[in-house]
Amino acid sequence: MEFENKLKEVQQSLIEQQIDGWLIFDYRRSNPLAFTILEISPSQMVTRRFFYWIPQKGNPIKIVPLIEPYTLDHLPGHTWFYKGWQELERFLFSIAVEAKKIAMEYSPYNSLPNVSKVDAGTIELIRKTGAEVVSSANILQRYTSVWTPAQLQSHLTAAHVLEEIVDQTWTYIERSLQMKESLDEYKVQQFMLQAMDQKGCYAADWPTCAVNVHSADPHYHPTAGAALPIFIGDFILLDLWCKQKGPHAVYADITRVGVAAPQPTEKQQNVFNIVKGARDLGTAMIKDHYENHRPLQGWQVDQVCRDFIQKAGFGNYFIHRTGHNIGEDVHGPGANLDNLETHDYRELLAGTCFSVEPGIYLPDEFGVRLEYDIYLDPVGQMRITGGIQEQLVCLQV
Repeated sequence: MEFENKLKEVQQSLIEQQIDGWLIFDYRRSNPLAFTILEISPSQMVTRRFFYWIPQKGNPIKIVPLIEPYTLDHLPGHTWFYKGWQELERFLFSIAVEAKKIAMEYSPYNSLPNVSKVDAGTIELIRKTGAEVVSSANILQRYTSVWTPAQLQSHLTAAHVLEEIVDQTWTYIERSLQMKESLDEYKVQQFMLQAMDQKGCYAADWPTCAVNVHSADPHYHPTAGAALPIFIGDFILLDLWCKQKGPHAVYADITRVGVAAPQPTEKQQNVFNIVKGARDLGTAMIKDHYENHRPLQGWQVDQVCRDFIQKAGFGNYFIHRTGHNIGEDVHGPGANLDNLETHDYRELLAGTCFSVEPGIYLPDEFGVRLEYDIYLDPVGQMRITGGIQEQLVCLQV
């Protein structure tokens, strides 16, 4: 959107939330959210502190150093140039005379780490003026996590690529075992990685193939020297994510599970059914609230899934949040489905995307995670992307 339109929306949000203004701060790219919000070019040299003050009403104020006076030239507002720290503090104090409640990229007690980008010293400086610092979390999402139509299309393309690759990977594993060829987690990982590249996609981190006990480690990644071999009867988890090669493309992220056998064990099937039940319950909750225009916060979805798994007797083995925001980074800055690692009170917004991926991880045995992505279409419909795993994959070996 044009920045002037963004500015009007922000000021309306400040009025609604009864916040006097939003003070956006950065020092040497310590606050990447500021660069997204303020549309600062990645090539822009920024080596000194700057502030951008958006009041409830009136023109913004740009506080920039004389050594880099051009930093915020592309933005509307009055410009105040400072040379030394005393002058900078004087400017900030003059803002706080009129503003008693100031939003910054801060989260009380660091409850939302992906929002807490302003250092404690700067927060202390603003509090020294007598102003109350509050979190900008409920303003940020709209300007850091809502996708453009082009980004949605890039996500749908990436999700389709992942579906193709995961199907090809199961076939690759099945045929390798049928032919009695040597196979391990690392070879499967490299197969997926090469397939992504061939389809014009990439991932900042490599995909995962985790076998048996390794599938009980949610963040396991195979390496060439320490990968488990894959044999008939093994339990296998595939976790893969990617995005197109191009500016502002966004990720898709999925996880699938299967067994290298004609049928799973009774325990494997039982755990799968419980994880699937939690996933489906959380998804139904999101659909019901979103399509009936009822607000829903990230922690609420996580708690519903967590309660379901707890009731089934596996609560101690669900050791991560239910889902994460997705954007240009696979773990985006928007609302997560989380009431475990954090209490994410941010609302799930139209135009944003997040994973739904409950899991149960049994130490020294196996782990089940079922993951797809959900996009909240601004037309008012919930869209599942990346495909839906309804049954354990069983390989004919």
